[in-house]
Order: sequence, then C-alpha cells, then structure tokens
Amino acid sequence: MSEGPITAAIEITNPTGLHARPAVKLTKLAKSFAAKIALAFDSGGPWIDAKSVVKVMALKAPQGAILHFTAQGADAAAAINELVDLVRRDFDEGPHAARAAGVPEPGHAD
Repeated sequence: MSEGPITAAIEITNPTGLHARPAVKLTKLAKSFAAKIALAFDSGGPWIDAKSVVKVMALKAPQGAILHFTAQGADAAAAINELVDLVRRDFDEGPHAARAAGVPEPGHAD
C-alpha cells in the first residue's frame, strides 16, 4: 500500500531567486530520489516536475516566493527534507554557503 504524498513549503531567501544555478542544483537533487517530486507557487498548483530543469527555470521564482513541494514514493520524506534544506541554505550560494562550510563572514574573526 502506498503512503500519501509528503508536502512542505518554504520561502526563497536567495537574493537572486531560483535562477539557473539554483534550478540545476534543485533538479539534480530531486533526480537523486526515486520519489515523484513536484513543485508549485501555490499549494493548489499548477504543479511542475521538480526533476525537469527547463520547467523549474521557467518558474522564474523570485526572492520571497513560496515554493510548495509534494513528493510521493518510498523516499518521499527524505526528498522533501533535503529539498527544503537546499532552499533554506540559499542553494549553497552566498553567506549561507560560507557559514555551512565553516568560513567566517567578512568582519567576523573565529
């Protein structure tokens, strides 16, 4: 018996939004899971395939947009957790990436 879909929503805080590099990172991560994964600007859709870089880039999601994820399959929960974490880390770009890597921010000595 199949479990119901796993869902989550998160705001894009990356200053440049979901542009080309983040879209590639998001789709590459989504493709690493067997689950069927979709995303949308609204919890009611329309939903697009999160594994399609062309469709994800076509969203042109700006900073401040809310991304809604849904996933269904054996590894759906792990997929949603990792995708939300990627968005939370600003797609590993900018200051969040430096902090995650243990690099001090400019002006801060460790």
